[in-house]
Amino acid sequence: MTLKLGLVGLGKIATTQHLPAIAATEGVALAAIASRHARLPDLPGYPDIDTLLANEPEIDAISLCTPPAGRFDQARAALAAGKHVMLEKPPGSSISEVRLLSAMAEARGLTLFASWHSRMAGAVEPARQVLAGRTIRSVAIEWKEDVLRWHPGQEWIWQPGGLGVFDPGINALSIATYILPEGFFVEDADLYFPTNRAAPIAASLRGRTASGLPVTADFDWRQTGPQTWDITIQSDEGPVMLSGGGSHFTVDGYPRVCGEDGEYRKLYSTFVALVGKRASDVDLSPLVHVADAFLLGRHRQVEPFG
Repeated sequence: MTLKLGLVGLGKIATTQHLPAIAATEGVALAAIASRHARLPDLPGYPDIDTLLANEPEIDAISLCTPPAGRFDQARAALAAGKHVMLEKPPGSSISEVRLLSAMAEARGLTLFASWHSRMAGAVEPARQVLAGRTIRSVAIEWKEDVLRWHPGQEWIWQPGGLGVFDPGINALSIATYILPEGFFVEDADLYFPTNRAAPIAASLRGRTASGLPVTADFDWRQTGPQTWDITIQSDEGPVMLSGGGSHFTVDGYPRVCGEDGEYRKLYSTFVALVGKRASDVDLSPLVHVADAFLLGRHRQVEPFG
């Protein structure tokens, strides 16, 4: 059976990642889109999800590629119509709203998939397997990029609920929460807000694992030139480092062979498999760490941006 999919939101991430991944994934076919401004040739297009659901009753599932603010109502409408739902990261603007969606999906026997694309990078699973057999001593995350390069003209990321620098930073947290053998928590943080923005442009987090090992994370949206997406884990057996957002890793200083990246294709393969089992995957741990950083963090004002 092929999953008939409705795609809601046709911005940059949907165009560059979701559309090619859907086309390359067995068991799913794009049947319609909903977007306020964009259309695709040879596919039904609607201005919003409600119109799509009303006119495309044969659709099995919805993939939401819209900004997190407002996504709850879209997901709720899809679940109420009996559709399985895949959520882009972050899965919502708040933890509580995603928990409500999860309960709604469970009550209706539907799949809800909170996707974390960075966990599907080629080095992530091999790194997790290596770390399972090591005695970890510390974890340091450095995730620094140029917001103008990756989010040109996107004002929603600077609004409350848009997460600011945590939009990329949550990718690092999604990897860390997956590869580390034990959980960790944020103890304190510094959040750097431009005077003309409602979301942080940089953040420094300090925390520890359940057994007391230090975990640090430094996020910054002001880096130009080469971009930095690194996670370094020190262990008694030697260092393990993921770089390139999880696409490369070294063990004890030596490069290891990684699997294929294809992050979004893997997400859609996972979604198809979950729907086949009527199962859900709603891991909120990366979003929990972001929420804790906002709860515990000191707000520091920096120069205006833009």
